[in-house]
Amino acid sequence: MRSLFAGAFAAALVFSAAALAAQAEGKIKSVDRDNLTITLDNGKSYKLPGEFDIDAIQEGMTVLLAYDQVGDQNLITDMELPE
Repeated sequence: MRSLFAGAFAAALVFSAAALAAQAEGKIKSVDRDNLTITLDNGKSYKLPGEFDIDAIQEGMTVLLAYDQVGDQNLITDMELPE
C-alpha cells in the first residue's frame, strides 16, 4: 500500500511541475544585455539564464521559448533559435 501512495505522490509532483511551465513564440523586439533579458513582440520580457551566450541572439529573430513564471519574472528554461 505504501508504494501505491509513493507512486501517486510522485505522479502528482510531475504533473504540478509541468503546469508551471509555459511556452512563447515571437520575434525578439529588444535585448537588454546588462539585465540578461529579452522582450518579444508580444510585449513580455523574459530572463535569460546566466550561462546563456547572449551574442547568439539579436533583434528580429523568431524564437520559441519554454519558461517558468517565478513571481513576476519569466525565467527561460529552453530556447529554440532559427537555423
